[in-house]
Amino acid sequence: MSDLFRFPAARKRDAGVDAWLVSRPGPLGEIARRWFEALRACGDDVRELIHDGHPTACVGDAAFAYVAVFKAHVNLGFYRGAELPDPAGLLQGSGKMMRHVKLGPGHEVDEETLAMLLEMAYTDMRRCATRNGT
Repeated sequence: MSDLFRFPAARKRDAGVDAWLVSRPGPLGEIARRWFEALRACGDDVRELIHDGHPTACVGDAAFAYVAVFKAHVNLGFYRGAELPDPAGLLQGSGKMMRHVKLGPGHEVDEETLAMLLEMAYTDMRRCATRNGT
């Protein structure tokens, strides 16, 4: 049994994701758009969809990250975040697998470090998805 969260309906570019991203105004919307674009840019095999009301990025059909806008912050979440090295201590959460990074006013992080974390999440999912036959 795979521990991957699979979404066969994920596609290269999802109009629902674009609509969600443009519907979030202000600085938090900008943060969400910026980091979801970074997710999209990880590789040609990145697919996307809306899951649980939030834009989700996949490697093929295997989810690796999402963005969520809340009242005072944005979460950049990682489906296998508990497995990622995090020497800077950016990841929050205590679930079995998922972790997130809070972004926004009062939640500033080093963007270079966050970009490396995002790349590690993508690379980790590519490895896992390949091992599991995607």
